[in-house]
Amino acid sequence: MLTLELMTKKECSLCDDAKVILARVLKDFPARLKFTDIELDETLMERYREKIPVLLIEGKESFVYKVHEVTLRRKLELTLKEAAG
Repeated sequence: MLTLELMTKKECSLCDDAKVILARVLKDFPARLKFTDIELDETLMERYREKIPVLLIEGKESFVYKVHEVTLRRKLELTLKEAAG
């Protein structure tokens, strides 16, 4: 199972766009998605203030500002392949 985390905050149109793409893509992959509101954590707010949305795949920053559907599918396929070894 893949672990993804979307760094987001309220009133973020790019975050909303990313959520739509993630919903469409993740139905095809064994994945768990966590949403993290950066405004609730001072350290995350400092780190990601102007960079959101940020999508982490298995803890690695994989997308910043925009999540591209085709690229996301490729990255998830590659991550699964690498995990299978």
